[in-house]
Amino acid sequence: MTHSKPEAGGLLPEMSFPKLGGGEIAVGGMRERHTLLVVYRGKHCPRCKKYLNALEALKADWEEAGYDIVVVSADPEEKAQADLDEFGWSFDLAYGMTEDQIRTLGLYVSDPLSPDETDRRFAEPGVFCVRPEGIIQLLCISNGPAARPDLKELLDGAKFNIAKARPPRGTA
Repeated sequence: MTHSKPEAGGLLPEMSFPKLGGGEIAVGGMRERHTLLVVYRGKHCPRCKKYLNALEALKADWEEAGYDIVVVSADPEEKAQADLDEFGWSFDLAYGMTEDQIRTLGLYVSDPLSPDETDRRFAEPGVFCVRPEGIIQLLCISNGPAARPDLKELLDGAKFNIAKARPPRGTA
C-alpha cells in the first residue's frame, strides 16, 4: 500500500488523532494559527525523546512565533501516557496514528526489529510547518530517527517565512 507524498505548497490532509487527557487533535484545514506537526516513532525510540525534549525547551518560542504544536505517534494510549509521565512535556500529545494516516502523510513505515522494540508498525519521523490556511510551508520526512531538522534552525526559518510572506519553496 502506497500513497503519494504531500508536497510543499499543497494542503496538509485533514485528519484527527486521539489526545492524551481526552478529546481529539485535528490537523489540516483552516486554523487560526500556524501548526507545527511532529510525528515521532514512539516510546521505544530514545532519539525521539531527545528531539521532543528539545521541542519542549523551544515550545514558548514556537508559540510566540504563531504556532500550535501537535505531536503524534502510532503508540497506543498507555505508551504515550508513559512517555508523558516520564518526561512531563507540556505540548499536546496524540497517539494511535493509523497506518493509513501515516501513509497519507507520506511518512515511511517500519516494522519492529524485535518484540522488545515495539509490538506494531510505526511511523518514521516527519515534521510539517503548516500555514493557517492548511498549506504546507516546510516539511521534512525521514526514513530513520537520525535525520531530522534542527528545531532551532527550523523555527528561525519559519519566522523568516512568516515575516517576509515567503511562498513554499521546492514547488517548481
